Amino acid sequence: MWIEKLAGGVVRVQTPIGPRYVMPSFSQRVYLLWMFRNFPILPHAVLNSRQQRMVDQLCSEQRFESMAGDGVDESPVIGTVERRPAVGTTELPPRRPVVSEGSQGLAAEARQQP
Repeated sequence: MWIEKLAGGVVRVQTPIGPRYVMPSFSQRVYLLWMFRNFPILPHAVLNSRQQRMVDQLCSEQRFESMAGDGVDESPVIGTVERRPAVGTTELPPRRPVVSEGSQGLAAEARQQP
C-alpha cells in the first residue's frame, strides 16, 4: 500500500463544498506519507508552518479534482487535510455576574466550623 501511495497517491482536502483531491509531486508524496504516518486525517490547524505552506501551495497551484475527476477514484489517498473556514469573531453573550454569599462567603464559613 505504501508503494501505491508513493507511486501515485493523492491528498484529499476537505472543503466546505466537499472533498477535493490534489496530485502532489513525488517528493511531496514522500513528505506527505511521513506527515500522515500516524493519522489518516489531520486538521489544517495542527500542521506546523512548513506543512501548512505546502498544503496551501498544493491547493493554490493545482486544480482541484472532485470525486468524479480523471482517475481520482483509482488513486490511493495518502491522507486527508481538513480545511474549515476561519470562524469570524462573533460576539459571545455577556457573562452572568458571580454570585457570592454575602460578606462571609464559603471560605469564612469553612473556618467557623470546628
